[in-house]
Amino acid sequence: MPYHCVAYGCGKTAEDGVTLFKFPKKPDEFRKWEKQVQRTRGNWVATSFSRLCSDHFGKEYFEMTLPTGALLLRPGAAPTVFVRPRCSSCGGVGCRECLSSTQRCTSGAETERRDSGECKEKEVGKKIGKEKGLPKGGRMSKDKGMNAKPLFCEMCGTPGSFSTFFSRSKRFCSLSCSRSFSSNSKRSSILARLQGRPPSKKATVLNKVMKVSSAATGVEAHAVFDWGSYLKTEASVAASVSCFAHAPLSSEWDDVVVGMKVEVLNTNAVLSSKVYWIATVIQVAGYKALLRYEGYQHDGSQDFWCSLVSGDLNPIGWCSMTSKLLVPPQGVKGISDWKLYLMKKLVGATTLPVDFYVKLAESMKNPFKVGMHLEVVDPKHVSQTRVAIVDSIVCGRLRLVFADQSDIPENVVLDFWCHMWSPLVHPLGWSKSVGHAIKAPGNNLEASANMKGNGESTFQVFKKPRFVFMGEGFFEEGMKLEAIDPLNLGNICVATVHKVLLDGYLMVGIDGTETNNGSDWFCYHASSHAILPINFCKRNDITLTVPQGFDPQNFTWDKYLQETKAKAAPARLFNTDNPGHGFSPNMKLEAVDLMEPRLVCVATVKRCVGRLLLIHFDGWDDEFDQWIDHQSPDIYPIGWCELVGYQLQSPPGLVHLAENQVARYKKPKPIVHGRKRKRHFKKRLSQEQANNPAKEPPESFQSSRPETPPIKTESEEQESEEPALRSVACSV
Repeated sequence: MPYHCVAYGCGKTAEDGVTLFKFPKKPDEFRKWEKQVQRTRGNWVATSFSRLCSDHFGKEYFEMTLPTGALLLRPGAAPTVFVRPRCSSCGGVGCRECLSSTQRCTSGAETERRDSGECKEKEVGKKIGKEKGLPKGGRMSKDKGMNAKPLFCEMCGTPGSFSTFFSRSKRFCSLSCSRSFSSNSKRSSILARLQGRPPSKKATVLNKVMKVSSAATGVEAHAVFDWGSYLKTEASVAASVSCFAHAPLSSEWDDVVVGMKVEVLNTNAVLSSKVYWIATVIQVAGYKALLRYEGYQHDGSQDFWCSLVSGDLNPIGWCSMTSKLLVPPQGVKGISDWKLYLMKKLVGATTLPVDFYVKLAESMKNPFKVGMHLEVVDPKHVSQTRVAIVDSIVCGRLRLVFADQSDIPENVVLDFWCHMWSPLVHPLGWSKSVGHAIKAPGNNLEASANMKGNGESTFQVFKKPRFVFMGEGFFEEGMKLEAIDPLNLGNICVATVHKVLLDGYLMVGIDGTETNNGSDWFCYHASSHAILPINFCKRNDITLTVPQGFDPQNFTWDKYLQETKAKAAPARLFNTDNPGHGFSPNMKLEAVDLMEPRLVCVATVKRCVGRLLLIHFDGWDDEFDQWIDHQSPDIYPIGWCELVGYQLQSPPGLVHLAENQVARYKKPKPIVHGRKRKRHFKKRLSQEQANNPAKEPPESFQSSRPETPPIKTESEEQESEEPALRSVACSV
């Protein structure tokens, strides 16, 4: 009988393409492996015949593969990747039954708090079922539950209900979508694209990707930012799309290379009808490419920039299959035999894959839906979360509207922007499951039920953090470390672990700024990039922000630990992964201003320190720089905003010359934090006002104001108030 993996929900054997590892012979390591398995299998006991497969070990624990293809573990490796069984009582939300086995990881005070606050899921379920008229047990019947749940076609993404979808599997909205899903139909659809046949109405069309409105973002719409001219002026390069794991086509970007041939519209032709010509990719910058028509050879005077994901570029052979004309530009001279010339240029050349745009459309899908409920960090009180509703989605970026608006002024909607993989968002029930504080519901939750949908988020659609071993030697209350200030992301400060939650989460506070009630504590996962071991700043020549009363020049950790009678968190507990991320200083990208996350700005990589990147917003002071992780979902390749239709904030005062117009772009004033931030903000604002004096609105605009006050987002109202009255909005 072959050995099988003993982990919960696995049971794989060598025939499944995995490598099985024996439990270590050393008693300490043997017990460590056993404890890891017991986190998901309560009363299980390991034996000498127990095996764990390679799926339960992180990549960092493997050495080079053996000639036989088998994997080899590094000394001291421990399994960390497991599937937790879902509780039958609460469905994984968190209750007394499913949390009892993990409470040994918390302090005694935390255990007492949990015991005194027992949850009553069964009683709540009965009450809800009684109020809503559901069958006994508070659950709907299977058929009614199926009909109520929205379905989405796996081929075209069209929404529908259980009763209207095709076939027994209910995976497709029509027979045509069902057939198109097969491999033969996929090849036919690709051929149809090359032949120029129009797609069906339900097909995913790149040009019909949802464009976010300026009203939703609170940002006035402008023309597309000219990245090509800006890169030339700044003498900079752009970060490659492959550096952004969350960006569309990131894993496919190796197919896009300099020297690639494409067929594009010929804008320099005499004919009045649309004609095309072959162009060569001279430079790739994010999603943008610098093209040169064939025939110009080394003459770059007619080069032009084009978006590789706009749908305007086609693979070689597209014109032939769609009966389009290939006409050389009128400026090309000295080539008598075009057929022979093109044969020499095209033999052995690369071009776009035929399914390039199909993969682009697939990579832009996301599991989140409008109307979904989730938990997000409260921007006004960062030590707690609050329930929010997904109001709109832009290629993974979520506009969240808080369900409870009782503490918000009238005619103002409190909203918040973040990415779906942001550590700030969690599924419903997360706060209760880990022991995090959550804002109590107000009196107007009935109004929130009338918003778009009422779907609840599930744990499966959220990105799971790295699994950490919370046994002996884990973080403890009172340990000192260095952490990125969540209210001033350009500062790395002296910090303290104030509370250890479940599932590897910590409540961290910045020393010297703590309040008595802990309202300024922030939740970080143990694997977060934002918490760092002591002396990290010293080793990497970064200015450490020390508590008030200490001299930054003479501050030493040894002396500080003695004075505070505290101990430092061991360096082994921190995430020290440092893979080759591909970023380097002076690279250009598009980055979210995490102090006002509705804005995406032109930015530059200023420093690279391990896995950390220091992002500088072009045209703004260094005081507004922000430290982020290289895998942060809040940075994007250049051209991302153009791809998804989101407004990119150009550097303030930068003048773009376009055809028949000169447009001046201006970034809205950011929300500031603390006295120091306000001082720099006033200085910066005065400079901006000097360069861009405010103008009076037209009379027609003044006379057409509605009698009733319009509903505004909180960000719009904040811009109309004095800077000193602005509320805090933060991110990690």
